[in-house]
Amino acid sequence: MSNIIECRSVCFSYTEGNNQTPVLRNLNLEVSSGDSIAILGQSGCGKSTLLNLIAGLDHPTEGEVLVNNINISELDEKNRTDLRSNNLGFIFQFHHLLNDFTSLYNVALPLLINGSNIDNTIALSTKLLTDVGLENRLNHKPSELSGGERQRVAIARAMITKPACLIADEPTGNLDSKNAEGILELIIDLNSKATSALLIVTHDLGIANKMERKLNLADQELVEI
Repeated sequence: MSNIIECRSVCFSYTEGNNQTPVLRNLNLEVSSGDSIAILGQSGCGKSTLLNLIAGLDHPTEGEVLVNNINISELDEKNRTDLRSNNLGFIFQFHHLLNDFTSLYNVALPLLINGSNIDNTIALSTKLLTDVGLENRLNHKPSELSGGERQRVAIARAMITKPACLIADEPTGNLDSKNAEGILELIIDLNSKATSALLIVTHDLGIANKMERKLNLADQELVEI
């Protein structure tokens, strides 16, 4: 089985003038279909840098990052965007919804941008919002939703492209404990039904324990625990 994501001996350093600050060193990671993986680490350990490398927003100082067997760093901006959009879905700590759009159109937008049929896209967006329990919030804008509801819209938006891997970056970090538990269970349930991989970045061991594999990022290295 081929990997959806593969990091091969990845190193990354920030350069300021003549100074280099190492962030990641000799990092290896493989994510295949059906995997559920948690990456643990304290704030500032390089978790966000790793996600930026996987998404092609940054490029390794050394090593390679492959998405669907393609070295994302070797692509131009358009092809990087297409590769990312066609293979990866992202859920962040903050929902990043567009305030002027309803829930329905926030979810539909990734497909509409790609020129998908509007009727089919609206139907799929409606189904996904129903799946996350927001069938009565289709025409509400983000300002009319609770924090938990906004995150549910963000989950539906991440799922609409049917990504091979769903990447969640501290997806419950901005929610109270009750909403956080519900959101986490929803992500796990929806992703298992979609049979795609799930990669969660967190500092919460309770979240990590719900994944099949746990990795810890510390001292610039990623180690299985």
